[in-house]
Amino acid sequence: MGQNPGAAIGSIAPNFSLKDGDNQSWNLADHRGKVVVLIFYPADETPVCTRQLCAVRDRWEDYTETGAEVVGISANTVESHKSFAENHDLPLSLLSDPNLEVAKMYSAMSAIPGKMGRAVVVIDKQGRVSYRKLRPLIGLVIKPRDDETIAAIKAASA
Repeated sequence: MGQNPGAAIGSIAPNFSLKDGDNQSWNLADHRGKVVVLIFYPADETPVCTRQLCAVRDRWEDYTETGAEVVGISANTVESHKSFAENHDLPLSLLSDPNLEVAKMYSAMSAIPGKMGRAVVVIDKQGRVSYRKLRPLIGLVIKPRDDETIAAIKAASA
């Protein structure tokens, strides 16, 4: 499971376009000049993923204070994302990557073949990957690491 050179720290983040929960296109290139955070997660409405994204929701003020654009990405459908966001009052855009193309671009795949892993990628204002953390085991119970992510955002903003 080699790291995609386009996802390596210091490299230019590969551009992509995905649909959000409102079926609108979200293009990474449109956010150049801003720090962008990609939160990859395996699936909507699963216990660990729900806890992970609700932790982001609960710290949303801390995230927005950084000025970063924060999005979630999973293989679920646009409709699933809309429902998931509404059910849990999630403030971030959730992007649909049904063919795992973006997950593969960013080396955010699980150790389980064909599944998205849990990963956080921070892209600085110049469009370079400045931080990446991958947890390749889907079911691994994790304690949300929002402090670490927020620190990475602040470092990318400096």
